[in-house]
Amino acid sequence: MAYTITGILFKIISATILTAPSLWMAGRMIVGERKAKFSDAFWIVALGVVVEAVVGAVVRSPFTPFVQLLVWLYLIKSQFDTDWLRAFFISILAVVVFIVVTAVIATIIGILGITFLSFPSPAPSIPI
Repeated sequence: MAYTITGILFKIISATILTAPSLWMAGRMIVGERKAKFSDAFWIVALGVVVEAVVGAVVRSPFTPFVQLLVWLYLIKSQFDTDWLRAFFISILAVVVFIVVTAVIATIIGILGITFLSFPSPAPSIPI
């Protein structure tokens, strides 16, 4: 996959907005609020995206995803001041939190009938 500066910047911004809150919540659940600050979660995601792009560009092997996973776990471990096992559990819990929050938001959007990709349909005509 080719990486561009624009693509990496877009991914940093979007990943930080979408992923940092769930990583922060998972970190607070496992290591506590004193060790897991939102700014730490922000930096984990921002640095993780950049390092993931660099590793993806440099390491070209079937083991690249494993190396990227280790990088993400190391960032969680170092920023949240925890061990490898708790870093792994934080990452798993962050995925679960992200899925639950996304499902809740999607349900609310569906119930409210909010559409983003189309205009509201006109009122049906009543035949006389």
